[in-house]
Parts: sequence; C-alpha cells; structure tokens
Amino acid sequence: MGIRAGESGNSLSKALLEIEKEQPAPCYLLYGDAEYEISDAFTKIIDALLSPEDQALNLFVLDGEDEDPERIGENLMTPPLLPGRKVVAVRRTQLFSSRKTLKDLVKRIREQLNGKPQQAAKTFMTFLSLAGWNLEDFKGDGWKAISDKDWQTTVEGDAGEDRIKWLPQVVEVCVDLGLKGRSATGGGTDHLEAILRDGLPAGNVLLLTAESVDKRKKLFKTISELGRVLPFVVEKGEARQKNTLMDSARDLLATRGKRMSSGAWEVLGRKTGFQLRNSMAALEKLITYTGERKTIEVSDVEEVISRTREDKVFDLTAALAEKNLKGALSVLRSLREQGIHSLVILSMIVREMRLLLHARQLRNEGALPGYQPRMDYGRFQKSIYPTVKGWAGQAGDVHIELADSHPYVVFNILRNSENFSEKRLKRHLEDLLAMDLAMKSTAKDADLMLERFLIDVCRP
Repeated sequence: MGIRAGESGNSLSKALLEIEKEQPAPCYLLYGDAEYEISDAFTKIIDALLSPEDQALNLFVLDGEDEDPERIGENLMTPPLLPGRKVVAVRRTQLFSSRKTLKDLVKRIREQLNGKPQQAAKTFMTFLSLAGWNLEDFKGDGWKAISDKDWQTTVEGDAGEDRIKWLPQVVEVCVDLGLKGRSATGGGTDHLEAILRDGLPAGNVLLLTAESVDKRKKLFKTISELGRVLPFVVEKGEARQKNTLMDSARDLLATRGKRMSSGAWEVLGRKTGFQLRNSMAALEKLITYTGERKTIEVSDVEEVISRTREDKVFDLTAALAEKNLKGALSVLRSLREQGIHSLVILSMIVREMRLLLHARQLRNEGALPGYQPRMDYGRFQKSIYPTVKGWAGQAGDVHIELADSHPYVVFNILRNSENFSEKRLKRHLEDLLAMDLAMKSTAKDADLMLERFLIDVCRP
C-alpha cells in the first residue's frame, strides 16, 4: 500500500518550502488513515517551524481525548514564552467528527483492537458521544439491547452484523481503563473558527491531525480556506508501496549518515513485506546495530531482522522492554495466529523480565563504569561488553545470564532497563509467577491474562 501521489507528498513538500521561505500558513490539518506518514509529516512541520531549543517552551501538544476548543483558542491567542513562533498542536483531534463519520469510527475501532486496544477504547468513547449513547448502557450484555434497526439508523451505512465480534471486547477495555462518558465531541468550534478568521497573533500556528473528517464542518472549510489541508490516504499497489518505503527510508538513512547495499534493500523488503511501519522499525534497528559503519549489508539484515517463530517472541519481549504497547499486542496477536502456546510466550517474557532486572541491578550497583544509555552499539562492543563477557563462568552470580547472551541482546537489555525501576521489575516477575500457576491450574483465559500483563507493563 502507498500514499496517493499528488496529494500528501506534494502538499507536504510545498508546505515545508513555504515555511522555509518564512511564509508559514496559520493552520495545518493532516488527516487520513496513513498513520506513519501523518506522524512523520507532523514531526517535519514542527521541526521546520521551531528549533529544538524553542520547542521546549513554544510548543504545546494536546491529545484529541483531552481537547477543548476554548482551551485551544486561548493557547493560540497567548503570546509565546520565547520571542518568535509558537505552535499549538493537537494529535488525533475529534473536532471534525460528526454522525456522518460514525461508520469510519467503527472501522477504525475494529482495526485498532488488533494491536492498539487503548486507542480503540478512546475512539469508541468518541463514537458513543457522537451517537448519543452511554457506556453504562453497554456494560455487561447491555449492548445487546440495541436492535439491528437502531444500529443501522444511527450508524448510516453499517449493517452491524459483526458487532458481537468487537463490541463486547472494546466495552471491556473501556471498563478496564476506567473511561467515563464525556460531552459530545466536534462541538463548540465556533469560537475557534472566529479566532482563525480574525487572525492569529504573528507567528502563532495551529497544527491538527485527524483520522477521519466530515468535510462539511465549518472548521474544515475554514482551515481549507485559510491554511493547508494535507490528506494522507493509503492506496493499494505493490509498486507504490515499494516507492513510498524507499523514499521514507532514504530520508532516514540520510539523516543518520548511512546507506544500504542493493542486496540489503531486497532482503529487508522480503522480510518486512514492504510494510512501511515494519520496514522503518527494522531500519532503526539496523542503524543502531551497525554502529559507526556507514553501509548496511545483507548480512546485517539477516542477523537482525528475521521472521521465525522464536524471533517473533523476541519481538514481543523487545516491545515490552521498550514499553511499546501497540507493538507488543500486535506481535502477541501474530503469535496466537501461528499457534504458539501461551506458556511458551509466558516463559520468554519471564526470561526478558529477569534479564531486565539483572541489568537494572548492575546499573544500580555501578558495575559497568563508563556505560551510557545513549551510547551506540559499536562503542558498547569496544568499551563495555568485554566487562560483561568477563563475568562468564562466575557460578551463582546474577551476571552470568547476561554474560552468555549475544552482545546485541545485552546492549538492548541494558538500554531498555532505563525504562524500569528495580522494584517494578520484581513486581512484574511476581505477577508472572502467579500467571504461570493460574495457566496450569485454572480455566482462566490465558490470552486475556497476557494482554492485561502487557498493558500493565507498558503503562507509563
């Protein structure tokens, strides 16, 4: 799948060129279902508008779940803390949602449940608000009280025949997260529209991203007239998919001073299926793995990126260590589809948590002088790993398991241990022990236990 040519790519280039020429628009809207491309464009526009130093004080980022049109307006009218530009950015805004977008929201909820249940829950709360329904009425089997006719009348264009597959699941996630109902989204935008039409203070800019929009809304028309609207729509087509990957990857490699051999490109594509998000994540790993070397070779891709069952499990534990909930749940779903037993997955998670605990303890004890979490892999191999390797054979020492691991594994374990305290890692291991006992001695849903554990570990 690729991005529709002549829309998002060209528009983004034009918008960045205008900013470079000191002619930024007062407002930008990035919307569509190409999540990676929107995130990338969001970052590029902010970086073009504000220097890294200015972003600390002159950039205000909100999430659509917490947005308030009046608060956005107040931020836009307030002078920046530092002289110069000020950017007010809202990710995943619901200001452009309406009952006409309910069908799109249903589609989004079903997609998000596979790997992003927390986001699916937030989208569902927006859905309920726009539909005029209440979460309390959906709890338990309450959702069954909505007839097919009621559903089809409310969600125009959606038959609702598959509700049983996703509605109970998303309601349960909402309850687990303790979400509450809120006032209807997409309303109260008149004040914000008036501010945009009257003109923002010099240098102030509004930046919005949205998954779906109702183009009939006044705010959409206002931004289309006064600012820049950039659609990012995914289309099918293998050739476009490859071209999009190549363009994005070259940009990333150029910023890191790297290149890839032609053979490495082909191997990377085969292993990731040319899926942009997976390929870019793999490329980040390769950049880290190759350290100071400028060229990424086929052997590097073969060493770091693979698609075996065991490596899928390691993908899960890596996502956990990075507190990447979306990635962890996505890999867990893939492992289920491959038929890997829950106890196998559990044992790998236990090993990862144990290694993280050992690494955290070593760092707390100061056993690795000279180690820095942000050091590159090449420097780690030269200055730190020899110390770790020297611990091999020291019977009864917690260092041994790390000493017997591949240097790249040790490098990532030490770096990821930055995300956890020793106390929290010990608690996670206790939870895993209880899960192991429950899986072997009760009829509790093993998959659900694993999902809830992932959510707990990745919680900020």
